[in-house]
Amino acid sequence: MNRSTDTGAPVLELDGLSVKLGRRTILDSLEASFSGRAIGLLGPNGAGKTTLLRTLLGFYPPSAGGARVFGRHLSSDGKLIRADIGYMPESDSYIANITAVHFVRLMAELSGLPSEAALERAHEALFYVGLGEARYRKVGTFSTGMKQMVKLAQALVHGPRLLMLDEPTNGLDPPARKRMIDLVCDIRDRGTSRIILSSHLLGDVETVCDEVLILKGGLIADSCDLAAERRANKSFVEVDLEEANDDFERAIVQLGCEVASLKPGHLKLVMPPGLTVRELWTAADEVGVGIRRLDSKRDSLQDIFLRAMEDNHGGV
Repeated sequence: MNRSTDTGAPVLELDGLSVKLGRRTILDSLEASFSGRAIGLLGPNGAGKTTLLRTLLGFYPPSAGGARVFGRHLSSDGKLIRADIGYMPESDSYIANITAVHFVRLMAELSGLPSEAALERAHEALFYVGLGEARYRKVGTFSTGMKQMVKLAQALVHGPRLLMLDEPTNGLDPPARKRMIDLVCDIRDRGTSRIILSSHLLGDVETVCDEVLILKGGLIADSCDLAAERRANKSFVEVDLEEANDDFERAIVQLGCEVASLKPGHLKLVMPPGLTVRELWTAADEVGVGIRRLDSKRDSLQDIFLRAMEDNHGGV
């Protein structure tokens, strides 16, 4: 039903991509490459996430540089790229006075499916997102959660190789948000569509995505391979000492820890494999310093994001 996504080319390549709207630079010299099953776009409001999606869809022309989707150039293969994409926009984008099945069928036909196939696929897509029993109701009567599911169904209906989701959990209560994220994870795991998920919710991106691009003020603040981070499975410990103590820092470095001093007496450690928290307490006791607080955790996307936001220079 869906086309294969395995082309050998990266899903998305940004080659110095810049976009200006009027005299304002919205995206500035983006340079990155992503090949994961699900790519997350993170950043505060105004960072350029939606502009990047709309540029890939051909709504905005690059002012410099370019981009490739599955190896196809934005400048020369725009129509072919758009044929491969299913787009779920952030804003409401439906015809309120027609039924859900009529609306999704119309979107399937606009995507190139013949009328009969479009109707069949519309039914399938609506059942898949949980709106099978409501498919003959007018979309304007739907709740916020149901409208979001209709938007997902119309993005899926033609079997795209790349699914672009712009804030898919907007306005959803916790059960509806979980249902949406579960569906997106199912699409990812089926492997029939790659995903670009734009969101300001770190939990959504961390749950769904393999790779993450963090934007800030139109620049790349950071990018990371979450799958590799998870495989590395580093353990981080924050330690508050009763007072700064150089002997303790030297002792834990000798144990194999990587140490960053956040402020006097406040350390962040990367623990080597096999080292236990008990050994940190022992090292503190041996040099005669007290530990006021010790917090052990795994590094999270939140840590990566906050570090990126604290960097005032932007760029990678």
